[in-house]
Amino acid sequence: MSLTGLLVGLLNIIIVAVVLVLVGAVVEWVLGALGWPPPEIVRRLYMAVVALVALILFVRLLLGLPFHVIQYG
Repeated sequence: MSLTGLLVGLLNIIIVAVVLVLVGAVVEWVLGALGWPPPEIVRRLYMAVVALVALILFVRLLLGLPFHVIQYG
């Protein structure tokens, strides 16, 4: 694996993690505006799921297995 491929893969993993955290923040904001803020345990579980997804993507990158966030055709 080339250094460029590794850097692009890491950048993709970071982008996926940031998007997932942003989605969680928007959902939390909407629920808070509706008067139903999620409990702390739900926030921690969501962050654990985001970390697990990032770890799986990182391991697949190191093993050379493809991962596709968006699949075409």
